[in-house]
Amino acid sequence: MPEPSEPPLRRVERKERTRRAILDAALDLSDESTLAAISLRQVAKQVGIVPTAFYRHFDSIDALGLALVDEAFASLRTMIRDIRRGDPALADIVDRSIGVLVDHVHLQREHFLFIARERAAGPPGVREAIRHQIELFERELAADLARLPGTDAWSDEDLRVLSNLIVTAMVATAESILSVAGRPDEEKQIVEQARTQLRMVLVGALNWRSKP
Repeated sequence: MPEPSEPPLRRVERKERTRRAILDAALDLSDESTLAAISLRQVAKQVGIVPTAFYRHFDSIDALGLALVDEAFASLRTMIRDIRRGDPALADIVDRSIGVLVDHVHLQREHFLFIARERAAGPPGVREAIRHQIELFERELAADLARLPGTDAWSDEDLRVLSNLIVTAMVATAESILSVAGRPDEEKQIVEQARTQLRMVLVGALNWRSKP
């Protein structure tokens, strides 16, 4: 008599658990190196699956890296997008975004460490995906800036310049926080410096007039 087959829902749950284990293993293995230095076999061994089982979830190590990039940015973008709803003042957007960023770096430390490493030394496709995600932040912020009072006369190029300055400062702040892990006094100094830096940018921005 044949054994009863596994229920579809249980199969889906088991597949998702294995996928999650692969993602976590890649984060762990790349902790002291980069994704480019680890192999599919290393990931499979850490998870406890045969290498061929890896391909049921990802086509390659690069595809695994792209999934990690999407995962790292998705929740942060959602949280910061929520901050910008309700037409807050520009200064409020900056201050609240810095606060969300700091909290998220702590909650998703492994992901941010991954992004910081792979942004400079990861596989080309992963580096490009990170660059694209940062560019999406800049585009969304530029669109929000265009709706704020006082920016209606700004050129699209000037809006992009300001959004680039803000996002670049946020990325640098996240990487600085990671570098002082376990040293709260230094982290506090970094965060306050980031807020001051962005406020100084805003002083100039709010008095800026684009050339005709």
